[in-house]
Amino acid sequence: MQMIAQAWSSALIDMDDLDRRILRALQNNNRLSFAEMADVVGSSAASCLRRVKRLRAAKAILADVCILSPQISEQNLIVIVNVELERERLDLVDEFKKAMKLAEEVTQCYMVTGDSDFVLIVSVKDIAAFDHFVKTKLYSNPNVRKFRSMINIDRVKFETKINI
Repeated sequence: MQMIAQAWSSALIDMDDLDRRILRALQNNNRLSFAEMADVVGSSAASCLRRVKRLRAAKAILADVCILSPQISEQNLIVIVNVELERERLDLVDEFKKAMKLAEEVTQCYMVTGDSDFVLIVSVKDIAAFDHFVKTKLYSNPNVRKFRSMINIDRVKFETKINI
């Protein structure tokens, strides 16, 4: 747990209310000009520019991305996979993390507490592609004790915003 707390505490920066208003505005629309942002948050464009630069440098803003509609992708099957490792040695856990980062099918990977060690969000074309993922990334890994997969039926909510 201490390792988790250290990882999160390094991401914390000193922010005031204007920083939070700017971040909320960017989460809603990161294509705002600094003049438009200034109107939304009640500040000047120059102040918004300086603060956004500082927030990016401090890694409060990790990336500017475009969120695509799932309907345009051939990756229509979303599978949530709970993974339990055989051994939780640090080197083996790090190996698994690295493998999941490299797996194109894995769009999200979380190390968790509880019955599972990891939760994966896997995006593939169809069951055959998921079967290939399972065989090449899970069954082939000698440190995977077991896994349980759940196929998404309906995406009820998908949100990228965080409450700040």
